[in-house]
Amino acid sequence: MTDIDVIQSIRSKPQALASSKMVVCVIPVAQIIIGAIYLDDCPRQHYIPIYLIVAGVFGLVLAALSCQPSGSTPEDGTPNPLSRVCATWNSLTAVFLVCWFIAGNVWIYSIYKPNYIKNTTSEDPYCDRTLYLFAFWTTTLVYILLALSLVGGCCSLLCCCLCGRADADDNV
Repeated sequence: MTDIDVIQSIRSKPQALASSKMVVCVIPVAQIIIGAIYLDDCPRQHYIPIYLIVAGVFGLVLAALSCQPSGSTPEDGTPNPLSRVCATWNSLTAVFLVCWFIAGNVWIYSIYKPNYIKNTTSEDPYCDRTLYLFAFWTTTLVYILLALSLVGGCCSLLCCCLCGRADADDNV
């Protein structure tokens, strides 16, 4: 079974598509909840809970926009304007999320190992442990997934090149 067959089988089964969208929405919902609960609990870097809330909301928006029909031409051959509008908003949301992710990296990693103790007499402001570690690991998870996808893509490319050479030798 090829990758195209897998994608087509997922698209043909709306339950599989809906359940995969639900899994993708878990992290953004958790970001919104954690950011809202601990909104005032990081004086060291007060943008971290805001970062989580905005990233969660726009993550959900991106997931909702990807649910829209992607066919650019219906059966009668006329272009579908809704498809173009959704594609434009999808692209704008993705660009915003990349920029917001970069800003979040600065806010999170610049205070690495913050003071977690709320009632301290030191001049170093605190940041709630749950809030900071959640933001830290969700951001780090993006890098881990990016690295895994790059390694997987390179392995796939290597396999395609090797299999392509084997097929060319067989035809000679």
